[in-house]
Amino acid sequence: MSHPSPEQGARPLWQDKVHLVWDLLIITVVIANLALLLFDSLFLMPPLNTALEAAAPGLHGAYERHVRANFIAIDLAFVAVLLLDVLLGWIVAIIERRYHRWFFYPFVHWYDVLGCIPLGGFRLLRVLRIISLLYRLQRLGLIDIRRWWLYGVYAKYYDIVMEELSDRAALRLLGSVQDQVRGSVQDQVRGSDSLSKRLTEDVVMPRKQQLIHEISRRLETMVDSACRANRDDLMRYISALVGRTLAESPEIKRLRRLPLGNQVSRALDDSLSDIACRLVNETIEGLRSPEFNQLVERLADSSFDAWLRVDAHTDRVTEQVLIDMLEVIKGQVAQQQWKQRYA
Repeated sequence: MSHPSPEQGARPLWQDKVHLVWDLLIITVVIANLALLLFDSLFLMPPLNTALEAAAPGLHGAYERHVRANFIAIDLAFVAVLLLDVLLGWIVAIIERRYHRWFFYPFVHWYDVLGCIPLGGFRLLRVLRIISLLYRLQRLGLIDIRRWWLYGVYAKYYDIVMEELSDRAALRLLGSVQDQVRGSVQDQVRGSDSLSKRLTEDVVMPRKQQLIHEISRRLETMVDSACRANRDDLMRYISALVGRTLAESPEIKRLRRLPLGNQVSRALDDSLSDIACRLVNETIEGLRSPEFNQLVERLADSSFDAWLRVDAHTDRVTEQVLIDMLEVIKGQVAQQQWKQRYA
């Protein structure tokens, strides 16, 4: 009898004890039954039968008279206990509404049902009953099979096998995608929908506004942080630029030849430098204004459309990038990570 899932609620303590005692009884019965089946199989082998008769004639005779002669009846006694366990488990599952329909239990616990059939091949399924009972004891916290040496060996090789199988499946899938990407170039030449075109129409375009907003937000943040971090250098550059421009201007040169021309020239240089720096400073302060935000979004919108407009050459470049990216992923998947874990 299996225990309910956690979402079905906890049983009273006495019910848990009854289930525990019954599970331990079933484990004992199954182990004894499997031991009997194993010994009887060895007993039927002529060389082992002869060796046992020579080594322990009393045991050999007693087993042959009392056990071997009544083997079917003894096995049916074990089957009766196992069948009772199935019926009781089925009744408990119906009472607790463990499954969606009342007749689901024998299909879920098929190994228990088939193991009750007293035939050679079906008797081996009783081993699975021990595994399910051990799982139930593990879930109750009575044992911890994760600390068992045998479980460690099983977990190691199970992990290796599953990783190798998943890696092979992933490599085959990525190779198939690469073939589809290469085939999309020929589709583009024939006028069919290429992969990049389908990606644009099915993936990018439905999210156009979100992408534009994200691009504009990142541009604003980048420009604002760059300008604020380099404000002093930018002001010095503008002042030097204004001074150099005035120094090279023919009109300013003629102005300096006049009386007081140098003072006027310097005053004009200072005024223009101050105006230019104020203009730049106001521009930096206005980078977070709604007007600048709208301007950046319009620029991102127009640039976005230009970026999506492709021809045969750009389509091939895009698809080659996809192929190379998939090849890098295949190389990563092909690495046997389990060798590093179990080195």
